[in-house]
Amino acid sequence: MSIMWSLHLRRDAASVPLARRLLIGSMDTAGVDPDISYDLSVALSEACANAVEHGGAGSPAPESAYRVTAYLDGERCRIEVANSGPGFPARPARSVPMTAPQDESGRGLDLIEQLSDHAHFGNKPGRAGAVVSFDKILKWREDAPLVAV
Repeated sequence: MSIMWSLHLRRDAASVPLARRLLIGSMDTAGVDPDISYDLSVALSEACANAVEHGGAGSPAPESAYRVTAYLDGERCRIEVANSGPGFPARPARSVPMTAPQDESGRGLDLIEQLSDHAHFGNKPGRAGAVVSFDKILKWREDAPLVAV
């Protein structure tokens, strides 16, 4: 079983719950365990909120867009959120949390890492924009109609 969808969304706060509801609906229809769906939906909300806030090409214009792509393939869900903003600043490899508890920004990336099995934060090669991708192994409800075989 595979499900894939992609959205091209305006950088507007109203786009965040839209992406979240589509992900939850897809996973519910497929029969994914609700706890896994919840974790991924919170991580997606954080990634989308970052794209809305930081994802413009040097401009805060809300009409600029970002893309959300989700793949439920076999036993894993992979999500990617890409924008056309300035991208992530260069930073050294870290061995401590990205943000201190009192920091007002950056906590969303830490949350994405905690709620997923793997997370990657990078820049689009050769052009402006950030890409946040994360994945998680799926668990299924007993009555799941589309369980991977």
